[in-house]
Amino acid sequence: MTTFKAFVVEKIDDQTELSIKELNETFLPKGDVLIKVKFSSINYKDGLATQADGKIVKEYPFIPGIDLAGEVAQSSDDRFKKGDQVIVTSYELGVSHFGGFSEYARVPADWIVPLPKGLSLKEAMIFGTAGFTAALSIKRLEENGLQPENGEILVTGATGGVGSMAVSMLKKKGYTVVASTGKADEHQYLSQLGANSIVGREDIYDGKLKALKQQKWAGAIDPVGGEPLASLLSQIKYRGSVAVSGLTAGGNVPTSVFPFILRGVSLIGIDSVYCPMNERVQIWNMLSTNLKPTNLNQMIAKEIKLDQLKETVSAILKGEIRGRVIIEM
Repeated sequence: MTTFKAFVVEKIDDQTELSIKELNETFLPKGDVLIKVKFSSINYKDGLATQADGKIVKEYPFIPGIDLAGEVAQSSDDRFKKGDQVIVTSYELGVSHFGGFSEYARVPADWIVPLPKGLSLKEAMIFGTAGFTAALSIKRLEENGLQPENGEILVTGATGGVGSMAVSMLKKKGYTVVASTGKADEHQYLSQLGANSIVGREDIYDGKLKALKQQKWAGAIDPVGGEPLASLLSQIKYRGSVAVSGLTAGGNVPTSVFPFILRGVSLIGIDSVYCPMNERVQIWNMLSTNLKPTNLNQMIAKEIKLDQLKETVSAILKGEIRGRVIIEM
């Protein structure tokens, strides 16, 4: 029987305990395909999954990790055979189903995307859910009429996973990108990713909300939410769009209807978790071709092993990490 190491979260009283454990296949949940995980990555959601009050995990013990890439070890589904290179992100992975912070994972076949040509397993995890979400945001904005000639595109939370990916992808597609960050020492990094200009958080939201402000941006990618999103909506140009995918600034958006009914602004919700498989495969193919930045490796904040996860999930919750953290098994 195969034994392997995994990063396990256990709950003791009202606290969580994080450790690396030696396990065997019987510990894994049911699924059609057993995957030997080669790489995973860390997202803000993974950090929340390690917290007792994170509202992500309901049953313990648990293996977090909403992203994984690896090779099929066993399969009872005809669509996949031993040795196939595959990607799994989202669905219930790392939320209610054991995730990618493990040397082996067993998942339903319906969650699996074959690794596209032109993309390595490591590159797939540099993208991960963050890159997938950024790409889906761009796709949905363009479906709503966004084009490079429409004007500047704002990316909020630009040093985070989704933000940094969005900056590079938009630049590659010919957009004029404005990156927003509260970190003054990260301007050079954002310029290297492709930002044409950089603004502070206070340029988006100065603490005061108005129904309408001066029109500035043709569109925006926003993983921040909260009051900054309400302020952002009031500054979008006529018939512009905002793709929202996160809530690091909160889940309440105290806006009015005026941007929508007087300027025709669209607020587009981005859900990467249950994105239909046909569109999911399409997005991954885009990431392997026309959305793959030439500077993809620049987005790696660091590469770690399983035994370095504990300190890293703490850092991501504190907002101390820019770009992507890759875990090599």
